[in-house]
Amino acid sequence: MNYKKKSIRDVSFAGKKVLLRVDFNVPLDKTTHEITNDKRIRAALPTIQYLLDDGAALIVCSHLGKPKGEWKEKLTLAPVAKRLSELLGMEVIFAKDIIGEDAKAKAAALKPGQIMLLENLRFDIREEKNGDDFAKALSEMADLYVSDAFGTVHRAHASTAGVAKYLPAYAGLLVEKELSVMGKALDNPARPFVAVLGGAKVSDKIGVINNLLDKADTIIIGGGMAYTFIKAMGHEIGTSLLEADKLDYAREMIAKAAEKGVKLLLPVDTAVGSEFKPDCERKVVPSDEIPADWMGLDIGPKTIELFSEAIKSAKTVVWNGPMGVFEFEAFAVGTRAVAKALAESGAVTIVGGGDSAAAVEQLGFADKMTHISTGGGASLEFLEGLELPGVACLLDK
Repeated sequence: MNYKKKSIRDVSFAGKKVLLRVDFNVPLDKTTHEITNDKRIRAALPTIQYLLDDGAALIVCSHLGKPKGEWKEKLTLAPVAKRLSELLGMEVIFAKDIIGEDAKAKAAALKPGQIMLLENLRFDIREEKNGDDFAKALSEMADLYVSDAFGTVHRAHASTAGVAKYLPAYAGLLVEKELSVMGKALDNPARPFVAVLGGAKVSDKIGVINNLLDKADTIIIGGGMAYTFIKAMGHEIGTSLLEADKLDYAREMIAKAAEKGVKLLLPVDTAVGSEFKPDCERKVVPSDEIPADWMGLDIGPKTIELFSEAIKSAKTVVWNGPMGVFEFEAFAVGTRAVAKALAESGAVTIVGGGDSAAAVEQLGFADKMTHISTGGGASLEFLEGLELPGVACLLDK
């Protein structure tokens, strides 16, 4: 996939109406519907400010939650418009619909330096279906399109890909950074290049492991997915997570790594629990001696040492997926140690979105990482080397 794309720095927006797709899919309080964390709104501010300063009239759009094409009061973007207005220190005009009379009238009257927000894109069923008529109607309000919602670029939706059929499409500052940092890591990484993969399922990471076997010097496998690999090597894993239909795949990957000269590191010891509970009995055992009725819930101290050494010798590290059940304090040790090793490595450190990003933030290491991706699914597909529809549609440099 070509990810050398034109960004908002490559064009003038003075006097232009710009349709800007952002990711304002913020968490809301279930009772009050108040925004509980405005990080995603803040993340879009540099692009918004840049475009306003450049003299654009800005029509911002986003989805929120999963309304599945129905208008739902609790998923309106009205509270987001209010919060954005507070953060920018200026009025954010809010449209009560997406491509209806209110939106069209407000977009038509919008002046350079002004900003408006459309209602939740997913209130219209055609957004997720990439309905051509819906994409065309969105595009008719603007002269140019800017994509700054990296979290949704792996989806071919009307607002992430469809509109680019009708408008010149540019990357916003967030998307530009994601593409340049992750693109360099995959194309031309400073070596040694170490990939740290965790999380529960092998099936989620099949494409990533496959792609990285051609690029990385070392691949570290932890988290729940490691037990399928341990079982594939002929060891018992007690009641640990197992994807029995992926055993052959795990054996194949072990063989492929050996053939390509890639170091594949698996846990040598495991913190096991008597059951899946935060306060269960915990002990550390060798990974090839997990007792029958115990389950692996984290990597053990020797594994932490092994993984940390590999990370500290790296020049580029990509991390996607926790090393254990980090939501349980007793089993957050491995994930915390890996985050600390990344923070102290001096390498270019890239954390895939989703659980790894949450873990890094929760454990207080966020400011020590080179880059934390804003998209979980998108960063995974990027690491797989897949074409991302919301990136492919942007103008090439």
